Amino acid sequence: MSTTSGDPRPASGLVNWRTPLVIIACGCLVGMLSFGPRSSLGFFIQPISREFAWGRDVFGLALAIQNLLWGLGQPFAGAIADRFGIFRVMCVGALLYAGGLLTMRYAATPLSLDLGAGVLIGLGLSGCSFNLVLSAFSKLLPAERRGVALGLGTAAGSFGQFLFAPFGVALIDNVGWQSALTIFACLMLLIVPLSLALATPPATSINVPAADQQSFKTALAEAFGHRSYVLLVLGFFTCGFQLAFITVHLPAYLVDRGIPAQTGGWVVAAIGLFNIMGSLSVGWLQNHLPKRYILSALYVARALSIVTFISLPITPFSAIVFGAATGLTWLSTVPPTSALVALMFGTRWFATLYGFAFVSHQVGGFLGVWLGGVLFEKFGSYTPVWWLSILFGVLSALINLPIVEKPVERAIAQPV
Repeated sequence: MSTTSGDPRPASGLVNWRTPLVIIACGCLVGMLSFGPRSSLGFFIQPISREFAWGRDVFGLALAIQNLLWGLGQPFAGAIADRFGIFRVMCVGALLYAGGLLTMRYAATPLSLDLGAGVLIGLGLSGCSFNLVLSAFSKLLPAERRGVALGLGTAAGSFGQFLFAPFGVALIDNVGWQSALTIFACLMLLIVPLSLALATPPATSINVPAADQQSFKTALAEAFGHRSYVLLVLGFFTCGFQLAFITVHLPAYLVDRGIPAQTGGWVVAAIGLFNIMGSLSVGWLQNHLPKRYILSALYVARALSIVTFISLPITPFSAIVFGAATGLTWLSTVPPTSALVALMFGTRWFATLYGFAFVSHQVGGFLGVWLGGVLFEKFGSYTPVWWLSILFGVLSALINLPIVEKPVERAIAQPV
């Protein structure tokens, strides 16, 4: 176990198996496993809807609930992890995630689908997704390794998307959507042993530096009274809106235009594959360029890629090119966003404060998924949501520019 927030080495002379390499490797595997199944749920829309004669708004609402509860649960999961350690939170999250996939497998009504795909998976993700992996990296790794590690942790989620998208399509085609969900549920249980490497000690006055001995209430008041943090939170809304809408509705959008489902699987896989390069590049680049400029450039690039995609004829080639272009900016916003939170406020309440930023991200995700389903049923087209994604991208690019990249000024250290 770690004895400080920044050094994973034990005080005793015993050999510690939790080297930085092991911590990063296990954290990346957790990120890959937790992000993989939820990124492939869009491929279940059509087989489930056909079996139960549901509209896309039914499935869209369930996944919108998932995105919302993932966001709303994140600050609470982060606060518990900051106070009592990450390991227990990850175990509970993995069990909820697996339970949600199994509930979804046996769902026969919209309500049971909302419970499984929405409530249980959403709360499970808040406890075992890459957000807590990034928190563990920030707490356990030395400062000089954090930038690259944050990029690796984010890229691992994308690699999970790259693996699980075609894997999910293959499972649905060969063993059916019910068995596919059961297999996904079993894989989620692997997170429990992997999270041992990410365990952080409970926060006490002994192992928390004096400068970081700050109460939960004081930390929140400081953050939400800080203009740059508020701007960062507002800008993160767009990332969630775009990612959730594309993840859930892009496969069906492509099928509507005559693109085979298998090609859609490779498009989503391309997003994951190219985001590995994007996340790693941004993880390195943020050590050399202002993070606010990186974020603005990412949002502009994403908006331009959407404009180009919906303005040209949809073909398998154009769809895969869009997947590649989108992938370069997909989760690349996460390393600079999380790094700015750590820079502004330190790592003591990192999981909590990043969790509140993630609420904004997931509120955007809720609206992206929900509006995608509702507007499609109303107009028979996703076009209005595509243009909303473009508008939000431009607005977020502007919102991030005034962010000030420096630690918050504290007159005195606050007592616990």
